[in-house]
Amino acid sequence: MRRLLVLGAGTAGTMVVNKLRHRLARAEWRITVVEPSDTHFYQPGYLFLPFGMYTPDQVVRPTRPLITDGVELISGEVDRVVPDENRVVLSDGRSLPYDYLVIASGVTPRPDQTPGMLDGGQWRERIFDFYTFDGALALAKALDAFEGGRLVVHITDMPIKCPVAPLEFIFLADAYFRQRGMRDRVELVYATPLPGAFTKPIASARLGSMLDDRKITVEADFLVERIDDTSLVSYDEREIGFDLLVTVPLNMGADFVARSGLGNELNLVPVDRHTMLAKAHDTIFALGDANDIPTSKAGSVAHFSVEVFADNFVAYAAGKPMTGSFDGHANCFIESGDGKALLIDFNYDTEPLPGSYPVPALGPFRLLEDAAVNHWGKLAFRWMYWNVLLPGRPIPLPAHLSMAGKHIPQPEE
Repeated sequence: MRRLLVLGAGTAGTMVVNKLRHRLARAEWRITVVEPSDTHFYQPGYLFLPFGMYTPDQVVRPTRPLITDGVELISGEVDRVVPDENRVVLSDGRSLPYDYLVIASGVTPRPDQTPGMLDGGQWRERIFDFYTFDGALALAKALDAFEGGRLVVHITDMPIKCPVAPLEFIFLADAYFRQRGMRDRVELVYATPLPGAFTKPIASARLGSMLDDRKITVEADFLVERIDDTSLVSYDEREIGFDLLVTVPLNMGADFVARSGLGNELNLVPVDRHTMLAKAHDTIFALGDANDIPTSKAGSVAHFSVEVFADNFVAYAAGKPMTGSFDGHANCFIESGDGKALLIDFNYDTEPLPGSYPVPALGPFRLLEDAAVNHWGKLAFRWMYWNVLLPGRPIPLPAHLSMAGKHIPQPEE
């Protein structure tokens, strides 16, 4: 009996075991997934919790029913991987052997990595995050009680899960305070380590102009060194004072990755960016947010890369070459407030471009365009996530980027 062991039953890990259970013969393969939490969280929903657009029960489900029959689910914390012995040791001392290992343990916010963020006495008082379930719920109460002042949305460093989410938050905050009739009493500031609103020029220009239109101040190239009382302080000694800080702490991979000697400085596993095979070990793959591929840490990347990985793994385990090549394909809806959103679609080599998706001219979604249909698409994705994506059912979208429907804007003369 051959053994496939998956660490993490989040988005990527759940899709992997559900897809491969139907591809690998049950008489020949034992598939096991290790997950410490008995609750699965729909993380894109965290964005909506602070504004009352989702209720908590809409973003949580028990883990076990999401795992297909024939997959062993072990509840436990991973202590370390011992790659030279092809086994994983859990924190309670159990040892799990494997023939192939998939690390899908994601990343988590680490406010402890920034001096003054967690140890200054203001965490969940004036400093909040929305990248965790508890943080998003606490922030909802803080926004409801906020009477005005400077609200700063801040990114500590890249990479982060869903790099457009902080932009979405500040757009939604602008709309939220306008709807409450108090936008004139709130100064909104967006502090980012990037040179602009986004990493790619066309999208950055479009999103930057939207921030300007909403009178949102952008503090670019802001690399925070510490938090002093109610001020963010950068390495170049710039200071941004705040009355309410909504921060995205440093995102890091699981600590067991570091203990196992498998990760980089952020505990991300270095992999071949096309096959997800670990560079240092030929029996280990890393998927989803847990690897170091140079693209967005987003659910769409997990989905598209798992599609490629599943075919590759079946071939690889049979001793055949992996012919599938993941191209870094990602697409993300960007909520812009007032019932509208944008959509971006890109990969390693092609930046987000205007146009329509997935069908040329027909769409229905509009690329880099503020449109109601995109907002409804984002809301509909929650149903798709629970009922199609996680179960591993086929989605009629290509795993690789298509240029159909896209166009490159002509430079203005």
